[in-house]
Amino acid sequence: MIRYKKDTNNIVTLTLDMSGRTTNVINHEIAEAFVPVIEHLKAEKEKGQLRGVILTSAKKSFLTGGDLEYLYQAGDPQEIFRFAEQLKGILRELESPGIPVVAAINGAALGTGFEVALACHYRIAVDDQKIRLGFPEVQLGLMPGSGGAVRLMWLLGIEKAFPVLTSGAHYTPREAMQLGLVDEVAGNRREMMDLARAWLLQNKEGRRPWDRPECAIPGGTAHSPEMARHVRRLSAQLSGGGYDNYPAMQAILNVLAEGSKVDFDTACRIESRYYTELLRNPACKNMIKAFWFDLNFIKQGGNRPRGFGKFRPKKVGVIGAGRMGSGIAFACLDSGLEVVLKDVSKPIAERGREYVRRKLDKMAAEGRKKPEACEEMLGRIQTTESSRDFEHCDLVIEAVFENRLVKQKVTREAEEHLDEYSLLASNTVSIPITQLAEASVRPENYIGLHFFPPAEEVPLVEIVRGEKTSEETVARAFDFVRAIRKTPIVVKDDWGFYAARVQNTYILEGITLLQEGYPPALIENLGRQAGMPKGALALADSLGLNMVLKYENQAAGHYGAKYVQHPAVGVLKKMLEELQRQGRQRRSGFYDYPPDSEPRLWPELSEHFPATQKQFDLQELANRFLFAQVLEAVWCLQEKVIQSVAAANLGSIHGWGFPAFKGGAIQFIHDYGKEEFIRKCEAYQKAHGQRFRVPGRLSGLVG
Repeated sequence: MIRYKKDTNNIVTLTLDMSGRTTNVINHEIAEAFVPVIEHLKAEKEKGQLRGVILTSAKKSFLTGGDLEYLYQAGDPQEIFRFAEQLKGILRELESPGIPVVAAINGAALGTGFEVALACHYRIAVDDQKIRLGFPEVQLGLMPGSGGAVRLMWLLGIEKAFPVLTSGAHYTPREAMQLGLVDEVAGNRREMMDLARAWLLQNKEGRRPWDRPECAIPGGTAHSPEMARHVRRLSAQLSGGGYDNYPAMQAILNVLAEGSKVDFDTACRIESRYYTELLRNPACKNMIKAFWFDLNFIKQGGNRPRGFGKFRPKKVGVIGAGRMGSGIAFACLDSGLEVVLKDVSKPIAERGREYVRRKLDKMAAEGRKKPEACEEMLGRIQTTESSRDFEHCDLVIEAVFENRLVKQKVTREAEEHLDEYSLLASNTVSIPITQLAEASVRPENYIGLHFFPPAEEVPLVEIVRGEKTSEETVARAFDFVRAIRKTPIVVKDDWGFYAARVQNTYILEGITLLQEGYPPALIENLGRQAGMPKGALALADSLGLNMVLKYENQAAGHYGAKYVQHPAVGVLKKMLEELQRQGRQRRSGFYDYPPDSEPRLWPELSEHFPATQKQFDLQELANRFLFAQVLEAVWCLQEKVIQSVAAANLGSIHGWGFPAFKGGAIQFIHDYGKEEFIRKCEAYQKAHGQRFRVPGRLSGLVG
């Protein structure tokens, strides 16, 4: 668990090595193991037989955070508070004035793992681009609970600590050093240990700033009028941006503000109280469910076809050097793959390389990548106008204009130069993969890979299985998506696939509210307050009103005689046919798009769709937005469009921005209460129509 070794200089090396685990995590087991070690160190210290301590790891990672299975189940506030205080007590003993302690960070140190490193007097990390440090807890609806927020405040000040704690960012060792999170970087593990010993031999006593009477928090405390104003501004920004749906960020700000006014140990108790409250919050439980349990289900191949060896792609072809194709190329390059980027001419293909170069230049300027790493990445991209250069590619992805004939043409051209084992994929948003595969001589090797813009940033890819796509091709596509560090969800080749199909219900519900006489500004604000990234009308404009109507027409074709026309269709047709307003691309839709100012709702909307509703229940309207999406997600499960609850949840969050604090579209039902959800749907069906009908699959749905 914790290996103890002392050298001739009385320097003790504590090596973390939890048995039965590939990584070290903070739980009751390791907390209890620390207790006798700390007691022994104190005894050695009293005898004068201890010069310093090095804390490191025998695993590839240093310490990767708390035990989320325990945290997800935890409900007793007294137990949660006691555990938080126990960990704080151990770390307080570790850093107490006297013997200096160095954290020798040989691998990832995230969350509680990085809190342990912060409790050491000095931090040295191996300079490896793959190592990540930081506080990702906020992405799970949590906050540091072992003194990390308070220590970081004392090291950086409130203003600089707040974004580090609330961004959820993972930093490389060099980025962390620039921010002041680590003190030094080393070329390799041996150099790291040598530097740690050298520092301990030069520093006979370790004493943290909060244990020195002459030290103060950088930038001041919330007692000062200037810092108090800054805290109020941050609080207003949190409320305005997240509508108080993400309590972790506000809790972190409260800890910094309140903790800055008291002594260190009292501030740590304040942190424990907020941590306890957050861990019992439904938003936290929902986010742990989505971003830990559901994500691990996908990562471990929960929806990958069985019986096929792992596919390890080395070289990928991309057809189309536009924004999407260049983004896909960047994602592949950033994961160590070679890329052949093709367009109709070499100069156009070179635009894709320039896109990659600009992104890399920005990352280098920000210290996120070394210049030599950027040049190495650029050396792995080849631009071309000839499909012959795809000869040695394991996979070719077409990302050209959304036109069936164009896509089929480039498919035939590429396939001439691929061997029988290579995959050919289309990044399409609306054209059936089965239809596109008609141009292929090997349709069993043809598959859909639907990236979401910007492709290099959005962590989701829909894998679309055509009628003739083989199981092995699905498995290999799954492995490719994992190889570029994205989350794959396998979907049926059906109208809108999964993400676009369900997203459209949100848009249509917003348009229906407009048709019912609700003010457009109210519709947009309610959508965002419900947790959606954009208002429904703004999203309709971004997608294009033609595409919104196209998806609904595809639904009509899919359901045939069973189809019930959505009340939004009439509004869409009026906007497109009578008013000639097609959306953002044509600079006129539900919004106006002035060339030199922000988009604004079209003033004449009120003439064509007058606001007649004067009294309304805001919560009921917000529910309609969410319930419409959730029900469609359940229909997708019932019709086997999506393969699992985990995929449905993550696909909804990453695919179109379903509220993460609800844990995804299916988790929403469990958060709301299944029986109450069904009762509410029945009431909505009676009031608003068949689109709120409850699928039979819902009765047996489990999370």
